[in-house]
Amino acid sequence: MTTKIILNRNIKGQSTMRPNISTGAVRFARMLAIGALLLAGTTLAGCASRDGMSTGALPDDYRTRHPIVIAEAEHAIDVPVASSDRHLTMGARDVIRGFASNYRDSATGTVQILVPTGSVNAHAASALRKEVRGVLVGAGIPAGRLAEARYQASGEGDAAPIRLSYTAITAKTAPCGNWPKDLVVNTIENKNYENFGCASQANLAAQIANPMDLLGPRAMSPIDAVQRGQVISDYRGVPTGTETTININNN
Repeated sequence: MTTKIILNRNIKGQSTMRPNISTGAVRFARMLAIGALLLAGTTLAGCASRDGMSTGALPDDYRTRHPIVIAEAEHAIDVPVASSDRHLTMGARDVIRGFASNYRDSATGTVQILVPTGSVNAHAASALRKEVRGVLVGAGIPAGRLAEARYQASGEGDAAPIRLSYTAITAKTAPCGNWPKDLVVNTIENKNYENFGCASQANLAAQIANPMDLLGPRAMSPIDAVQRGQVISDYRGVPTGTETTININNN
């Protein structure tokens, strides 16, 4: 069987076949083009020039305005002495021992014992200075580090105390109570006033027992062998020593 193909040459107009493109595909292509333009615009906007402003530390931060620093400071206490006293009271002895304990922890210099002169209690203070010295030596301060001196006190008014003082490296802040600007201006500008946060920073510095902790960590202490063995034993678990047996009778 033979198949013949006959071409009709008399057909004047020939139709051209066009692909049928759906409307959804056209919309998707347009959305891709719009997305590409938006991405290019965002990239160019990131390359645009900026102004000269930069973000830095806030000028009204109280921690920056009242920083905690490590510096030398004087530590002193006043031991009250009445004109009729012949010996130190138990309370005065406890205060002096506490002063000596703080000295041993933070200083190795000279301890000044300042005795008043010219006051109504000058004679009693001069007599008690030996007891003050004995309490300090008994609390662990070498006698060679004690230095006695006298200061001129007023002959009127309250009884002058015996002052004990030494200098040591201490964590502290600048003195509080600075009011250089009008508070109304700071309120309008929504800024902290100059003295804001000074008291809290000073209290935080006073709680630091060892100022060297602000400079770096301490060395590791030796391992407690007994405590280590107890921890390992607890981790492994200790048998109870008694066992419970449950018998099940299937009768």
